[in-house]
Amino acid sequence: MVLHSHQLTCAGIAFALCLHHLISAIEVPLDLPQPPTITKQSVKDYIVDPRDNIFIECEAKGNPVPTFSWTRNGKFFNVAKDPKVSMRRRSGTLVIDFHGGGRPDDYEGEYQCFARNDFGTALSNKIHLQVSRSPLWPKEKVDVIEVDEGAPLSLQCNPPPGLPPPVIFWMSSSMEPIHQDKRVSQGQNGDLYFSNVMLQDAQTDYSCNARFHFTHTIQQKNPFTLKVKTKKPHNETSLRNHTDMYSARGVTETTPSFMYPYGTSSSQMVLRGVDLLLECIASGVPAPDIMWYKKGGELPAGKTKLENFNKALRISNVSEEDSGEYFCLASNKMGSIRHTISVRVKAAPYWLDEPQNLILAPGEDGRLVCRANGNPKPSIQWLVNGEPIEGAPPNPSREVAGDTIVFRDTQIGSSAVYQCNASNEHGYLLANAFVSVLDVPPRILAPRNQLIKVIQYNRTRLDCPFFGSPIPTLRWFKNGQGNMLDGGNYKAHENGSLEMSMARKEDQGIYTCVATNILGKVEAQVRLEVKDPTRIVRGPEDQVVKRGSMPRLHCRVKHDPTLKLTVTWLKDDAPLYIGNRMKKEDDGLTIYGVAEKDQGDYTCVASTELDKDSAKAYLTVLGKAVPPGDLWRPDRPRDLELSDLAERSVKLTWIPGDDNNSPITDYIVQFEEDRFQPGTWHNHSRYPGNVNSAVLSLSPYVNYQFRVIAVNDVGSSLPSTPSERYQTSGARPEINPTGVQGAGTQKNNMEITWTPLNATQAYGPNLRYIVRWRRRDPRGSWYNETVKAPRHVVWNTPIYVPYEIKVQAENDFGRAPEPETYIGYSGEDYPKAAPTDVRIRVLNSTAIALTWTRVHLDTIQGQLKEYRAYFWRDSSLLKNLWVSKKRQYVSFPGDRNRGIVSRLFPYSNYKLEMVVTNGRGDGPRSEVKEFPTPEGVPSSPRYLRIRQPNLESINLEWDHPEHPNGVLTGYSLRYQAFNGSKTGRTLVETFSPNQTRFTVQRTDPISRYRFFLRARTQVGDGEAIVEESPALLNEAYTKNHVDIATQGWFIGLMCAIALLVLILLIVCFIKRSRGGKYPVRDNKDEHLNPEDKNVEDGSFDYSDEDNKPLPNSQTSLDGTIKQQESDDSLVDYGEGGEGQFNEDGSFIGQYTVKKDKEETEGNESSEATSPVNAIYSLA
Repeated sequence: MVLHSHQLTCAGIAFALCLHHLISAIEVPLDLPQPPTITKQSVKDYIVDPRDNIFIECEAKGNPVPTFSWTRNGKFFNVAKDPKVSMRRRSGTLVIDFHGGGRPDDYEGEYQCFARNDFGTALSNKIHLQVSRSPLWPKEKVDVIEVDEGAPLSLQCNPPPGLPPPVIFWMSSSMEPIHQDKRVSQGQNGDLYFSNVMLQDAQTDYSCNARFHFTHTIQQKNPFTLKVKTKKPHNETSLRNHTDMYSARGVTETTPSFMYPYGTSSSQMVLRGVDLLLECIASGVPAPDIMWYKKGGELPAGKTKLENFNKALRISNVSEEDSGEYFCLASNKMGSIRHTISVRVKAAPYWLDEPQNLILAPGEDGRLVCRANGNPKPSIQWLVNGEPIEGAPPNPSREVAGDTIVFRDTQIGSSAVYQCNASNEHGYLLANAFVSVLDVPPRILAPRNQLIKVIQYNRTRLDCPFFGSPIPTLRWFKNGQGNMLDGGNYKAHENGSLEMSMARKEDQGIYTCVATNILGKVEAQVRLEVKDPTRIVRGPEDQVVKRGSMPRLHCRVKHDPTLKLTVTWLKDDAPLYIGNRMKKEDDGLTIYGVAEKDQGDYTCVASTELDKDSAKAYLTVLGKAVPPGDLWRPDRPRDLELSDLAERSVKLTWIPGDDNNSPITDYIVQFEEDRFQPGTWHNHSRYPGNVNSAVLSLSPYVNYQFRVIAVNDVGSSLPSTPSERYQTSGARPEINPTGVQGAGTQKNNMEITWTPLNATQAYGPNLRYIVRWRRRDPRGSWYNETVKAPRHVVWNTPIYVPYEIKVQAENDFGRAPEPETYIGYSGEDYPKAAPTDVRIRVLNSTAIALTWTRVHLDTIQGQLKEYRAYFWRDSSLLKNLWVSKKRQYVSFPGDRNRGIVSRLFPYSNYKLEMVVTNGRGDGPRSEVKEFPTPEGVPSSPRYLRIRQPNLESINLEWDHPEHPNGVLTGYSLRYQAFNGSKTGRTLVETFSPNQTRFTVQRTDPISRYRFFLRARTQVGDGEAIVEESPALLNEAYTKNHVDIATQGWFIGLMCAIALLVLILLIVCFIKRSRGGKYPVRDNKDEHLNPEDKNVEDGSFDYSDEDNKPLPNSQTSLDGTIKQQESDDSLVDYGEGGEGQFNEDGSFIGQYTVKKDKEETEGNESSEATSPVNAIYSLA
């Protein structure tokens, strides 16, 4: 069982993300006079589809309600004069309608929106409107391309220039994709590159295709046809062996050469914040491999990606530190080449300090600051109410000083909207900020008597948004006590929020916020309730069950009784459809007649409005074989019939099949609908085995079809033949989507998602969802959008603020009931501040203690995840010792101000810097701190080698430690003899730091030795390396290569064997000297010499007196006869079946001469030298 705990409130895990609201500027309530503020506008580069009407968005708020006007290409655009152009009511959005005809191209240009009221004018960005184009491919004749096998080739695409540029891909004329690999691939310019052409490349043609985004059209270029000239005919066998493929084809192997880019170097400029794509495509035989490097350092960590078979290097979100020289290395077995690309990072303007709205009381001072950076450095221009400030009427209370406007002693009537324009050659930024001079007593903007619920021990905050001019001061009190709450567990923020780092039961109560300025005082109360967390005390456990059994998955939950608990089940991380085959109970889930499809992960999710907990287990279902086949399963039901047709019910009747001697226990009714999931059957209900009809409850607007499955103890029958279809009438949905969530995927958006309704919940045609959202604090007007997909993205949101979200289902019959309100959050941005006052205290040689001043939570711009300490080993305090400078980091989760960094190398110089991290990533880095680590004990010596030149001594040799961790002062050696379980006395030797050899004089040549060698610094002895001397057998015969011929015992053994052989030879010689005649003619394979005098009487005289050798025999050096092969086997001498004895007891053996030369040489022996013959003769 795997448990997962979650706390799902702004006061829980999401609490830190909510804190961005604490730094947001105080807004003027809309019921007070104020200049216009642009709230929505189209993007700067706006490309539209020529087939649709054009909408150029511009919306603003203000009091009085703003009026809108437009300029086009810098001149006033008279909307009333053009019948195709209109402006939305209470909005500045332009609508250009082409339903009555017209050319969208006539409306291309640069548009800018002006929102005016009595207090000033706000400007939109300049919106560059362009109409999407998908021009036709120019007609051209493409000739057959002839190319030598092994030569490089590039096929040019040259697509027509579209807006936006088309997506390029290559296919054959039969629309088959072209296979790409490291030899054949498409470049970023759309061309198709062959590192070398092979004969099989001519088996297809090649056509470049361009897909245009807005029109969704694909244009195809006339295909290229290749003719490959080859030196050798096609040979499948040789081509199968890739290593010999080129030589088998007669293709000369060549060194790499770059096809793109050309030459040895090039340069590339890229703007900050976009993706940089570097590309190197090389020819060569075999096809080269590409590797990427950066001069003077490593490739940017965490943001690089290799693409297109390593031919392209993508660096995402480029920053200034990514400038430098990169080079690609193309290599094959014939050689390598490199190409250097010099990368320059420029930057369009980006904000350092964006001007914010300024609210002043009469007589107050203030300032607007507009600071931006870029490369080149952007120029700053101020405007007031859309006009250059230099031409505006003089204002004695206003002073312009570069990027700052200073206001002194402002008075009512000085309100205006100021624009700051920061621009360079790569782009511009435009920001509106109004100055509003008001005289307003304090007011609380939040609803009175709020109720805040929080899980115990979680963080939370109490909100008390306020307004007034002059800006009021705000204080918090609890239960009417006189002491102001700030410090300890409480932290009061400037915008009126009270933060609690840990909500405890004793923190429950009534909190009062009091806002005060010179015009008055106002207060509001907030009630805080602290709830117990939700916990699963017994969750599901992994189970292995047989098919058809009834497993139970437990889920017992403990929760706060004042909160509504909801328990849901997931299967394989998707919502589990609970049919009649499953029973969901308060403390678990039971599955009846479990089947193989039920196998998987089951997750129990227990949730309240504040938090949730989950537990997961895996259910394994074993199949059950029932021989022979399905003979014992019930037969399928038949003759299904529908009757008693009603709007929300129908009666289903069936005839049971044969139960095959195993009574039917259940019937499962399934349904299928043909709109959402045609062909998919779902369980509808389950009934006892003694019925054959059922009244089925139906949902609106479903075209039902039913089937029935019979179940007995053996298994389930096959499904019945489906019934006829029955269509129910439609109705408005009765429920809304569940699982509504809002979360940012980028810093300026919020993605709203939900679980869509299924087929039986839609209740009507054209199911859609009305998505509503608004800022939670301060509550603004609702925005809405109607969509069909279970997802909607809200753009141009402030950085991490809470939103109220509603999702309501709707079909053609009407809307579902009013939906619940959910809380979501827009996206995070990178933290803006770094930890300060970083202090380091050395604990020991491998660890340090860190303390730092935490960043202000206002600067986190998201959820505070952790503080990180990045550190790297800069050098060793030992001279000439190389060290790795790889950066590492240690995480300190949560809002902490201290931590420990361990596993450092002793006696080294380190550098360290700190960052704070949220869900988006790292913030800026702190000042780099340097610190040394003291000496430590060394690591073990790299090796300890043992050699034994003889049995009297042992030579030891070792190397210095890999990590000395300080100045070595020497080595210590402990060693002892051992023989089995017996050990001798431990001896100790010490050596100087430069000594790496030592000879041990053995006192016992039989025992082995065990050695413990340690290096030593001033701190102490390091880790030991342990080795043992080899065993005695290895000493004598393997390790030391002792000459065995010089050993006394060996010489004595050899002399004894020689004496025994001599005695045997003498006995054999005596035996042979007896002589005898043996009738051998019948058995001899070799013909006798016809001149032999004994041939006539058929006998052969075999005596010592006759020294003539037999045919095919050899004479030894001592004159004895040596036969070609020995016949003196035990089989021949009595244990076989062919040996015989004569009357006088002498042995008559078969005498044969085999002519196989190899056998003769392999078995060559003399009868006189056979030990067996000798023993037999003695017997």
